[in-house]
Amino acid sequence: MPSSTDPAPVRVTTARNAVLLAALADAALILTFAAIGRDAHHRGDVITGVLLTAWPFLAGAAIAWLGLRVWRAPLRVWPAGVAVWLGAVALGMGLRAVTGQTVVLPFVIVALLSLGTFLLGYRLIAAAAGRLKRRRLLR
Repeated sequence: MPSSTDPAPVRVTTARNAVLLAALADAALILTFAAIGRDAHHRGDVITGVLLTAWPFLAGAAIAWLGLRVWRAPLRVWPAGVAVWLGAVALGMGLRAVTGQTVVLPFVIVALLSLGTFLLGYRLIAAAAGRLKRRRLLR
């Protein structure tokens, strides 16, 4: 029976929170990407339009999460962040193509750059914050 001072339950809860936070952040940032793109092109149907644009990228990210077991270290830039980013773009574009949605080179480039900035950016910030926290604890 674990004692009340056993740190294991805290680590498990922290790890679960990190997985949930990363999954929600990935989804929110992909939705943000879709919303910004739709707004830039002055497209109507705000909610359904954003979901229509975002679903292939969300599906691609989810497949990457499952296929590469990103939940083991969801906030790491490599391999988790890169896998989610490239999965979202590559699989997302593939799904767009097979469902008759537009896939043109400029859009692929914008998606690569934007989703890369979003999905890798917050992981880079989390890594820097973690390093700062460890340095403070070592003092």
